[in-house]
Amino acid sequence: MANTPHGGVLKDLFARDLPRQAELSDESETLPALTLTERHLCDLELILNGGFSPLEGFMTQKDYDGVVSNNRLASGDLFSMPITLDVDQAQIDTLGIKPGARITLRDFRDDRNLAILTVEDVYRPDKVKEAIEVLGSDDDTHPGIKYLFSTAKEFYVGGKLEAISRLEHYDFLDLRFTPAELRSHFNKLGWQKVVAFQTRNPMHRAHRELTVRAARSQQANVLIHPVVGLTKPGDIDHFTRVRVYKALLPRYPNGMAALALLPLAMRMGGPREALWHAIIRKNHGATHFIVGRDHAGPGKNKHGKDHYGPYDAQYLVQAHQEELGIKMVEFQEMIYIPGKDEYMPADQIPEGTATLNISGTELRNRLRTGKEIPEWFSYPEVVKVLRAQNPLPREKGFTIFMTGYANSGKDQIARALQATLNQGGGRPVSMLLGEVIRHELSSELGFSRQERDLNIARAAFVASELTKAGAAVIAAPIAPFEEARRQARELVEKSGPFFLIHVATPLEYCEKTDRRGIYAAARAGKIKGFTGIDDPYENPPKADLTVDLSKQNVRSIVHEIILLLESTGLLDQV
Repeated sequence: MANTPHGGVLKDLFARDLPRQAELSDESETLPALTLTERHLCDLELILNGGFSPLEGFMTQKDYDGVVSNNRLASGDLFSMPITLDVDQAQIDTLGIKPGARITLRDFRDDRNLAILTVEDVYRPDKVKEAIEVLGSDDDTHPGIKYLFSTAKEFYVGGKLEAISRLEHYDFLDLRFTPAELRSHFNKLGWQKVVAFQTRNPMHRAHRELTVRAARSQQANVLIHPVVGLTKPGDIDHFTRVRVYKALLPRYPNGMAALALLPLAMRMGGPREALWHAIIRKNHGATHFIVGRDHAGPGKNKHGKDHYGPYDAQYLVQAHQEELGIKMVEFQEMIYIPGKDEYMPADQIPEGTATLNISGTELRNRLRTGKEIPEWFSYPEVVKVLRAQNPLPREKGFTIFMTGYANSGKDQIARALQATLNQGGGRPVSMLLGEVIRHELSSELGFSRQERDLNIARAAFVASELTKAGAAVIAAPIAPFEEARRQARELVEKSGPFFLIHVATPLEYCEKTDRRGIYAAARAGKIKGFTGIDDPYENPPKADLTVDLSKQNVRSIVHEIILLLESTGLLDQV
């Protein structure tokens, strides 16, 4: 039978009678509204649906102080992670946030009213104490601590919530269960014991072996319960991970495993986080919870050591296991034994036994280079998902960003490069010439420093989107300022490789070969703010390639660019 919810009652905060729900909805339109961040939304969803039972709102100072100091709410119930709503002084003043006030909480994504908060108190937290007591230090290389000091605002608002509407999701709706729905699902399946497995990473054969062993050891079924809210920066996106989990599910013995998604904002809090995760899984109906080595740890600190000890999480959950009412199943690292073609727990392998493993770094390298990922490590259907999301360099989009004076040869080089890339095939080629960008994207802009920078920002945005879609982008604006070029690189590199080509043709040559007379017009004062005449050009200090049309011809320059692309694996030899 499913576990009793933490605190005894599953706190579902949605009004059951329609008239009351309509009253709340109408009232929410008359109240000052606070727009929530993505992290707030994750917390709000799990408060409203009971995932954070026994919480009925964001923590007041009494609850917050108790949790920070000794893992206890003011009621005495065990709870290990502060669930807080942070605001700044301007929001307090503008919205009238004070005890007794009622505030509408709004979704930043679609401006929907989600809940009404009745404010009980507004308080200034001791963030240093929170960092040390909850997350173990004040080292801001820890993502949770960095958030606390760099992002979270200076005041917290505590109070109870009344739900108006559920958060809207548009992905994997068949896998999104509230705690009540998941409990009902287990009951329908006839599951008496459920081992929950927490993950924020793709799963491979070792994870399947681990969870099957855990389930069989407890005569239970498996709930794969991955986090799809906020995780550690740099983690694989949840869309890819969920496709991996769905691909893996048929590899379990028939009827053993189920998959459900958890919209949690992780704090990467190690021991405290493990205890919190256990409470959340208890509320979702699990009877057992797998706690691994370095559970929810963020990696290395500024001294190069792990933020938490390898078994700290297990020790803390074990200490509270009886009170928790959910049994911990210890995670043992699973190691592949090639002689037996099976995985075994690390502590059960005799000394001297030959083993095989692929590290996370090695896996990423194999995905990046197309090198084989053996079936003893992962299943072909899982690898197929990961490869689709990690295309080989020759399948990725990229941006060639050329900068230089007007008439430096950028346009001729761009057109010749476009023809050469089209000849090679393999990806669409898009071109953003300076005059085209000005005419199509920035026709209302002038030539002030600010307007020039905005023009480049717009071009960079278009380039980044095209690069993300797998195109080869050739951009050739003048782009005279280094800071704008740096920002363009930073934006585009979120989507794919970026190469800055400085077309360093001297101004004198550009002016001498100018057949359109634009330099003569600028010299005569007929064109104002002309780069190189009465407006500056900042030479790039770190271009990926520097070329000069006064010393080279277009063909040789294009050849250099092609060699640069080939050297990074983006092109097969053209």
